[in-house]
Amino acid sequence: MQIRAAVLDRMEIPRPYASNHPLSVETVNLSGPGPGEVLVRITGAGLCHSDLSIINGDRPRPMPMALGHEAAGIVEETGAGVTDLQRGDAVALVFVPSCGHCLPCQEGRPALCEPGAAANTAGTMVGGHRHLARTDGTPVNHQVGVSCFAEYAVCNRGSLVKIDGDIPPDVAAVFGCAVLTGAGAAINSAQVRLGQSVAVVGLGGVGLSAVLGALAAGAREVIAIDRLPSKLETALKLGATRAMRADDPDLIDQLKAVTRGGVDVAIEAASSVEALEIAYRITRRGGTTVTCSLPNHRHTFNLPAVNLVAEERTLKGSYLGSAVPARDIPRFIDLYRAGRLPVDKLITHRLTLDQINEGFDRLADGEAVRQIILF
Repeated sequence: MQIRAAVLDRMEIPRPYASNHPLSVETVNLSGPGPGEVLVRITGAGLCHSDLSIINGDRPRPMPMALGHEAAGIVEETGAGVTDLQRGDAVALVFVPSCGHCLPCQEGRPALCEPGAAANTAGTMVGGHRHLARTDGTPVNHQVGVSCFAEYAVCNRGSLVKIDGDIPPDVAAVFGCAVLTGAGAAINSAQVRLGQSVAVVGLGGVGLSAVLGALAAGAREVIAIDRLPSKLETALKLGATRAMRADDPDLIDQLKAVTRGGVDVAIEAASSVEALEIAYRITRRGGTTVTCSLPNHRHTFNLPAVNLVAEERTLKGSYLGSAVPARDIPRFIDLYRAGRLPVDKLITHRLTLDQINEGFDRLADGEAVRQIILF
């Protein structure tokens, strides 16, 4: 079938994206689902910093590539062997196509699926094949087995979680990345406990989801940290108890003073080594620092190693919020319905597919939290 999709031919095209058009919205061919795969009609797709990291070259991927990894949709067709989904089911798309058989999957850590990671790096489906091609036959790579800036997508069954059909598509879309990654970092990775103090450094869609996740977990204090006053204001509206400027030279001393030595948990979500350093330095003795962002692969973090022992510190990574999507997306949706995870408040813009380049300008400028393309 032929579909419209946003395709990136070359990374590091300079801004402004609105005029230089790194993403070309064009007609491409999409082949039908094979064994273990599902054809999904996309209803909503979110613009995320991980997409921007491919556009600006921070996260190199094979070109050309059809972008998009955070979405919701409706099942249109199932491939052989898929028996638990049927046409008309609503689904959230997940950007790690877990195989269910490798060691991490068997350990209950599908975010670390080994075949899924290899396929995502190569720009293919889990089986090593591609379903996308230009009309002249040129193959088009998949972004993390999803490529959802498009009218339709073929996904591995392990990339889909069935959800209730009454969730609005713009809200449903954010559960597959922003909410899983951010709220999951607080609830699963950091295991925030009732009464703890938490700081979140970087307040995009993922960071603000971490704020919501920490509040839902029962944190008594949630400190929001960012350079942009508008992001700090949003965090306070969502329930953060304090907001602090990341570019304040006295930030670390001030935060340690008001928390009597630092926070129990600090979560970095800014895709910045500088932000990670702040998060580490504001974590108290015996505390936990979690990073859930994806900075440029060339950047390194200098760790004062003695602190790990002398202060019994924990520094850990969190990919996809250490989530089990089939477990966590339904329970996060339940928290949303109960008013304890108001992720709808993260949505600042609703776009058409043709407005995608302008949307990435807003994302790069920090003017938007979550922008959703509606189909």
